[in-house]
Amino acid sequence: MEPSTDPRTPFELSTDTLHPSLTDPVLSSMNLLNEVAHRFPDAISFAPGRPCEDFFAVEDIHRHLRTFCRYLTEERGLTTAQMDRTLCQYGPTNGIIQELVARNLAADEGMDVDPATVVMTVGFQEALFLVLRALRTDERDVLLAVEPAYVGLTGAARLLDLPVRPVAGAAATGVDLDDLVAQVRRARAAGLRPRACYLVPDFANPSGAGIGLADRHRLLALADEHDILLLEDNPYGLFHGHRERLPTLKALDRARRVIYLGSFAKTVLPGARVGYAVADQPVRDPATGRTAPLAAHLSKIKSMLTVNTSPIAQAVVGGKLIEHGFDLADANARARERYARNLDQVLDGLARRFRSSAGAPHTAGIEWNTPTGGFFVVLTVPFTVDDDLLEHSARRYGVLWTPMCHFYSGAGGDRQLRLSVSLVTEDEIEEGLDRLAALVAERCSRPGDRPAARSTR
Repeated sequence: MEPSTDPRTPFELSTDTLHPSLTDPVLSSMNLLNEVAHRFPDAISFAPGRPCEDFFAVEDIHRHLRTFCRYLTEERGLTTAQMDRTLCQYGPTNGIIQELVARNLAADEGMDVDPATVVMTVGFQEALFLVLRALRTDERDVLLAVEPAYVGLTGAARLLDLPVRPVAGAAATGVDLDDLVAQVRRARAAGLRPRACYLVPDFANPSGAGIGLADRHRLLALADEHDILLLEDNPYGLFHGHRERLPTLKALDRARRVIYLGSFAKTVLPGARVGYAVADQPVRDPATGRTAPLAAHLSKIKSMLTVNTSPIAQAVVGGKLIEHGFDLADANARARERYARNLDQVLDGLARRFRSSAGAPHTAGIEWNTPTGGFFVVLTVPFTVDDDLLEHSARRYGVLWTPMCHFYSGAGGDRQLRLSVSLVTEDEIEEGLDRLAALVAERCSRPGDRPAARSTR
């Protein structure tokens, strides 16, 4: 860019001179949905995957903080001055509650975790970013991800110039393991290095799908056989509805093939923005012959990115863990019941609106999956679903949802929408589904509607 010689001309940048990711539609997905919600505040929203706000109370934050302060002074023996410094000063990059997180993982997930392998982060998103940054060494590296995939994953990878190669999801099993093997082999045949596969084994965002126990064991065996890591994201595991919980991949991991990415956004407080990575893979330095856990290297990256995670936010999380004996499954029992009830109501409501008494669909092409837990249901319809339709839905019918096309790297999801059940009340579910049914009836009555070659993202 040639500098301007006219002092009256303001300086201007061009997207051509900035990182290419800034013009990638995936980076606009979250902002777009937030903008629609702000523009139509009175619409009933099945769009955000946020936890129920009925369980929030500011006084709880103060109580958790006081609990953690007592822990520092009574159990760890800190003086008042040391306690003040711990909470108010810049803290250790790895965090101040790794030991408490390890005790929580033992209680809730049956994991035996060394606190030295835990890095506290600013939400799940930073944990993911740190891991991807460490794994991406040059242009040969690629990431695999079960599709449809969380947009935060594809966006973070795009920022790091790390290509994402999709692995087919499966409604019944969560992931097509044969396709995973095929994608690994295809990448290596092209001279690429598949470093890891990202997946959500429990009630995935956006599909709601889960991976069964037998396939979890097979997945771990395949990771070992084909020499890749698994990046396990588990935000919804405690919200398992009426079924028995399955062990996480990390709890089953004996070969240290799994990097576990956790967050307290859904189970403690999203506003705290506290997440973590469990990265116990040994990393050898060829120059010295010494090994250190991958977590130690993630800490180096974090020190240059966010320096540390807010000690006060960590203290709030730590206080809640202490108050509940490190058992967040029990602490979230009411929330789990609420989400399970909402999920049942949405599934029943879809059946009442779109199926006959005999169980047949009123209109060909309308179907939905039936997750047993988590936040999400995917509805398939016989017409194009895109951002234009979302705007029409908000403006004319007052109901919001998420186009599934945002969760695919290529063509896909153009006739599907995601419904989140976590933030709506019983009355809102009924009214919202009535409004959605009216939208579907309108679109189904239009002749000749065909899916676009690509969504209007």
